[in-house]
Amino acid sequence: MEIIRKKLFLGKLLGMLLILMVSGCAHMGKGPDSDNETKVLLDFFENERDYLHTGGTFVITSQDLRVELLTRPDELYLIDIRSPEDFAIGHIEGAVHVDPNKIYNHFKSLDADMYENIVLISCDGQATAYLASLLRAAGYGNVKSLKWGMSSWAYVFAEGAWLTRLSNQRISEFIHTESPRKNEPTLLPRINTGKTTPEEILEARLEKLFAEGHEPIMVNHGKVFHNLYSNGDFYIVNYWPPELYREQGHIPGAINYPPETQPFKSENDLLTLSPDEPNVFYCFTGQTSAYISGYLRILGYDARSLEFGANSMIFDRMKRNGVPNTFLRETEIMNYNYVSGTQ
Repeated sequence: MEIIRKKLFLGKLLGMLLILMVSGCAHMGKGPDSDNETKVLLDFFENERDYLHTGGTFVITSQDLRVELLTRPDELYLIDIRSPEDFAIGHIEGAVHVDPNKIYNHFKSLDADMYENIVLISCDGQATAYLASLLRAAGYGNVKSLKWGMSSWAYVFAEGAWLTRLSNQRISEFIHTESPRKNEPTLLPRINTGKTTPEEILEARLEKLFAEGHEPIMVNHGKVFHNLYSNGDFYIVNYWPPELYREQGHIPGAINYPPETQPFKSENDLLTLSPDEPNVFYCFTGQTSAYISGYLRILGYDARSLEFGANSMIFDRMKRNGVPNTFLRETEIMNYNYVSGTQ
């Protein structure tokens, strides 16, 4: 009998251990991000609203906008977010002035589906690229940013914007090396809105980011290089094709994330971004990097855009080598008509 009791006891003990092991494995199977709102939001974007990768171009050129204004003006809605003073000096006929801090509420009061394109207009395209990203995330897939902003519409607007930002200050500091290794994949950043559904989480994130405005995401090359030389904590991301990364040079320590690899998908290199430190993105114009930053900030990353991109650092090299998206006054400034006044 004693032997039987011992066997029964050992059998119960083994059964309890098996239960604990199974439950522990089940818990582990959920993964460390299973209760992370960011993961809920990321799944929503990648499975239902992947606007970053499948939404088509987020910019429209002045040439294309003018054609559309001449051929189908009723299918366009133009929103100018510049200061009231700049708007009064000159704007595209038919544009409506909206304070950028009020733009999300303006969209909520708008029947956006009436229009083929809703075009956001700024001085230089930096802020509107970022706002276009947030608005596309909200479901307004017909939003576009005027490429180069009003700088491309007429020379008078470029004088105080893009033409003042073309620079060669960093030509001697750019290097021609292979890209450093990316970070090892890590966890997603954690956002905490207190919401549960992806739609609710997204709405809470957008409300926060629209309230913050576009200023927190913008960083100039002076700050980036100062941070670099002072051993700062920027994780610098170069968003160019690999051949241009090598041939045109790059910021020392910048890591190449080629656009053709769709690096900001979770199955690719998204998790190699820093979840804690600032991630500074740069492209050729500052417009694509601002657009990417919008998406990543929604997900909780500290994402920032290097204003005016390589045009503000190695302009003459870009011009000499025919690099795409170089701001050439001869081809990018159209000198189209505009109107003045507050209406």
